Amino acid sequence: MESQSQVLERLRTAFESRVTIPEKFRRTQLTNLMSMIKDNEEQIVNALHKDLTKPKFEAILSEVEIVMNELHCALSNLTSWMQPEYVSKNLATKLDECFVRREPLGVVLIIGPWNYPMQLLIVPLIGAIAAGNCVVIKPSEVSAATDNLITELIPKYLSKDCYAVVRGGAKETQALLKNRFDHIFYTGSQAVARVVLQAAAVHLTPVTLELGGKCPCLIYGRVNATAAAHRLVWSKFFNAGQSCVAPDYVLCSKATCDALVPALRQVLEDFYGSDIQKSPDMSRIVTPKHWTRLMGLLNRTKGKVVVGGEHDEKDRYIAPTVVVDVAEDDALMEEEIFGPILPILTIESLEESIKLTKTKEKPLAFYVFSDESSVVKKVLENSSSGGFCSNDGIVHMALPGLPFGGVGNSGFGHYHGHWGFEAFSHQRAVMLRGWALEKLNALRYPPYSDEKLSWLRWTTSPKSCSIM
Repeated sequence: MESQSQVLERLRTAFESRVTIPEKFRRTQLTNLMSMIKDNEEQIVNALHKDLTKPKFEAILSEVEIVMNELHCALSNLTSWMQPEYVSKNLATKLDECFVRREPLGVVLIIGPWNYPMQLLIVPLIGAIAAGNCVVIKPSEVSAATDNLITELIPKYLSKDCYAVVRGGAKETQALLKNRFDHIFYTGSQAVARVVLQAAAVHLTPVTLELGGKCPCLIYGRVNATAAAHRLVWSKFFNAGQSCVAPDYVLCSKATCDALVPALRQVLEDFYGSDIQKSPDMSRIVTPKHWTRLMGLLNRTKGKVVVGGEHDEKDRYIAPTVVVDVAEDDALMEEEIFGPILPILTIESLEESIKLTKTKEKPLAFYVFSDESSVVKKVLENSSSGGFCSNDGIVHMALPGLPFGGVGNSGFGHYHGHWGFEAFSHQRAVMLRGWALEKLNALRYPPYSDEKLSWLRWTTSPKSCSIM
């Protein structure tokens, strides 16, 4: 079995041979990755069910189709993404060829999370392959079945010289981070992100951090309570609430809360039946440790549980739970919940709700439910978050054309579609110049004069010329 240093040496040698540079190679690897997903869809679904009791529907939607859509996007646009981007010129550079050239960064590291262990590992891998990098892939050991499957499949479908899976827990990951990479892409918690940043700083390695945070959902103005409940229940309790972009808490008026709670109760029964624990469509909490953390939050809340609250430690089950009369300093507001617990805070004015969200760190997503465009516009213009969606939840992250990433404590850098290609590319400024116009160039040579300076300022001005 190869050591980590041997794996890196093998990938570094492959990158330096320039085998990953040609479009044909990149396209072949992306096509092979697509075959890997298609050929092993049933195995992927089974692994996700073992790890999270993830329903087939949710597994296909969030872990297979999103990946396939990203692959289609990359394969359809790879040629244009790789083309030089020509820039505007002035008179002084009229005869030069000036463009931005996208170049691969080198050997990069992608560290995946456990909650969407296929999607959140493979989608950044697509960007890294498309950009021409060699990649070390580190799946989460928490989602063990998917970890095993990825470790088995990657060498079967992708070049062994250019792509490698490294496994292990915290100890092995810390050892891996001591090595020099050309970029590190990490998805997970803020706590681990700080460890990643500290390790990257030793080598001045650039980092993309995809984190999380408490994503608020503001419900104000005219709202159809039943429609809002449908979309809120689906987006909050999808994957048992273990989504970094899930609505974390709701802010609304007392009247809205009174209408929303019975609608949420009814929708939960419509979706999952009267005994939710028996529903095949409800995931489980990933590990006993995570279950215990969530129950600790639920036990410490001073709010009132009005929906759900049932739990089963042996089954790692927590029912979709709605808690009202939640204060701003409640235990449920201390950290990202990352589970099937939805606190509702009643604040009468939209302005006060916006003000409360600003006391929190910037979230990965921000939601507002309202039939009134003025309400949506006001929230959009007076908030900051990685992404924003009105009248729905989590769906914005499924569109390859939109960048996905955080801001502040929810992360930095983004990917998906073309943004993923850019994340793993160096944008190299290129000017190809010949020997013409030497008289014009003489304006910058000593001995200097005011007349030369005046002419030089004019020739370098954007007004002097704007041609491609």
